[in-house]
Amino acid sequence: MQFHLSKFISFSILLITVSSINQWTSLPIGNTFLWWGIYISILWAFLKARKGYYDKNNNQLITVVSLYLFWNIFCIIRGFFVAENYWEWKNLVGTAMIFLLPVSVYITTNRDIMQKLLGTWIKYALPAFFLFIPFFVSNDALGQYLVPISFLLLFFPLLSKKWKVVILFFTFFVVVGALDARSNVIKFSVAFVFGMLFYSRELIPKGTYNCVRLLFLAIPIILFISAVTGGVNVFKMDEYINGDYTTTVVENGEVKEESLTTDTRTLLYEEVLFSALKNNYILFGRTPARGNDSELFGLYLAEELNTGKMERFNNEVSILNIFTWTGLIGVFLYFLIFYRASFLAIKRSNNTVIKIIGMYVTFRWAYAWVEDFSRFDLSYFFLWALIGMCFSRSFRQMNDLEMKLWVRGIFDVRYRKMQLTLNLLMKNYFKKQFLTENVLPK
Repeated sequence: MQFHLSKFISFSILLITVSSINQWTSLPIGNTFLWWGIYISILWAFLKARKGYYDKNNNQLITVVSLYLFWNIFCIIRGFFVAENYWEWKNLVGTAMIFLLPVSVYITTNRDIMQKLLGTWIKYALPAFFLFIPFFVSNDALGQYLVPISFLLLFFPLLSKKWKVVILFFTFFVVVGALDARSNVIKFSVAFVFGMLFYSRELIPKGTYNCVRLLFLAIPIILFISAVTGGVNVFKMDEYINGDYTTTVVENGEVKEESLTTDTRTLLYEEVLFSALKNNYILFGRTPARGNDSELFGLYLAEELNTGKMERFNNEVSILNIFTWTGLIGVFLYFLIFYRASFLAIKRSNNTVIKIIGMYVTFRWAYAWVEDFSRFDLSYFFLWALIGMCFSRSFRQMNDLEMKLWVRGIFDVRYRKMQLTLNLLMKNYFKKQFLTENVLPK
């Protein structure tokens, strides 16, 4: 049973890959109900695999993830009493599956599962990328499909020369070939910069990782307070940056110029906050069945969907959606996950890579205040995979050599065997040390 479950979990990464690009491809890949069935199957497999692959020694550390999941479930149940029409029920069911995706943390703490997931994607999804390209209708699809490449950029110094070239090739594809898809460019670039820190690990002063961690955790909150109280608003870049910064984008087949300094976020924050104040759901949220009142998009959606409600179900900014659906309590629990995961990665890790991952996780917390959609896709799945690795004792206990063998084992089974041999030797060594010190006469 566990063998078949492991196989399905490995295969699930391919299904999530297709789901990630579904809205940006001209291929008719399934329908809503088919994908709901697939998502339910994947979530069931993750939950079922917890029994065989989750190390219970992580229980105390991972409590905050469980609390966040329980709160999400509570908000979903509340949504059943709130939903009033077809679209609200559809939003509730679809978002419920996204809210349950954090259960993947229980299996991504397992080194073998993570290795198999990535190995499967490299073997099947990476070559298939070129088959999908002709059907992409937006450059966003490039970065969405290649999310695991951005994940591997965090391990770049540990890759073989061959795979360094391959990873750089696909990174170039995203960064240069899709500049208008700014979110993907930012996430790939930051992952690469963080990954390169491994080369200068001996020169980085002690405490730097934690300073960067605390900075990323605090900056969005400080800037939010500043903007609300009438101080600096970083989204109004045109007020602080001189010059004309534009890029070419394609919308509905038309080529247009778009300014890179245009403020596209302030009005979203204003609408979400005013809606919460007006309808009194600041603390508990409006449930995943409802969105925020919207003057910008509400009228169009009310007429187009025939709901009669001037609401926008979700926004481009991840943290605004979490706030709308789960309230301040949900945002606070979400913050605690990033705080705890990054603390363990940086303060309780024996290898440099997990420290780097801890910093990248806090970057994703900060970026959630700018964009970073919450969808059932590779980007959101790998965010929870990174969080799982931070919580995992087995990942944090590895040294740099063991981590190198683990990373290379993604691509080559020989390194997996070397890692098993090393683990066995270390186990026997410590067993011998224990017997010598505690059993044998001195």
